[in-house]
Amino acid sequence: MSKINTKANCQLNFPRIIYGTSYLGNLYRALSKSEKLALMKEWFKVADGPVMIDSAGKYGAGLALEVIGQGLDELGIDPKQITISNKLAWYRVPLKTTEPTFELGAWANLKYDAVQKISYEGILECWQQGAELLGPRYKQQVVSVHDPDEYLSAAQDEDDRQQRMSDILGAYRALFELKEKGDVKAVGIGAKDWAVILELYQYVNFDWVMFANKFTLYHHPQAIVDFIRQLDDNGTCVINSAIFNAGFLTGGAYFDYRIPNPTNLADQKLFEWREAFLQACQKYQVKPGDACLKFALSAPQIKAVALNPSKPERMANNKRVLKTELPRAFWDELKTRGVIDPTYPFV
Repeated sequence: MSKINTKANCQLNFPRIIYGTSYLGNLYRALSKSEKLALMKEWFKVADGPVMIDSAGKYGAGLALEVIGQGLDELGIDPKQITISNKLAWYRVPLKTTEPTFELGAWANLKYDAVQKISYEGILECWQQGAELLGPRYKQQVVSVHDPDEYLSAAQDEDDRQQRMSDILGAYRALFELKEKGDVKAVGIGAKDWAVILELYQYVNFDWVMFANKFTLYHHPQAIVDFIRQLDDNGTCVINSAIFNAGFLTGGAYFDYRIPNPTNLADQKLFEWREAFLQACQKYQVKPGDACLKFALSAPQIKAVALNPSKPERMANNKRVLKTELPRAFWDELKTRGVIDPTYPFV
């Protein structure tokens, strides 16, 4: 099979922080209209230039995209001041059950359901619907296939997996055709399983790649460092996301979308690692979240980090962190304690 997009060419300058928008789609709880507008207004208040946001048709079965289009218009935002990334694969349909059938329990007060459409034709339908939900003023300039790793992992057998791989590659052919026509500016991939990114990279020369949960202060194996260097050498922009391992690194209950058990031998190492990390943070008076953010951007090949703050005040703090250098002794201690790999070269 021939390579899709023979040369990576991302026609964008990514800001250092890209804002996620799942909260605008009522993730876990329904924010009020005023709360959603306050979040959107803060994007532009803290930005030093054009804003970039990351959304998806899956977020609230298209609700996030609707809120973005309507909110930007209400705030009077010039379309040149924002770049919208839309992860495509989920298509809004009427709600026929008491709650949506996708990601049960994750979304609050939705009026629609969503179904998955990953194929050449299906992804174009998702793209067209995304344009309609955003409205006429604001465009989805950056696109990708949403969670291809999860789509592949749902395969029943090897034949099914091969068909699903064909579906994904068909979807990418459609997206790069949109780019060739000038309808979008960049095509990429985001996934939690970086091995799937590596597998698809054999067939698709992505303009950008987003890692989720896989390049963090806790998890940064040499193999991923090497792959990031390869991507950068080939002209692919690298974005980092889910940099707190679902919140566990900063004291939360979840680690990569599950709740680890401190009495389980396999999980005890996680808690021991976190205790050593938090002790070092306390010693040097460094906020754990600040350390995670600085580390997530430490590799020079990483152009941006995607964050998903639910409160406006966190955005100003993130901007401050970008301009602050943490003590050299702090990083040295993390290496000494084995919190980060002693051979990691960028801190």
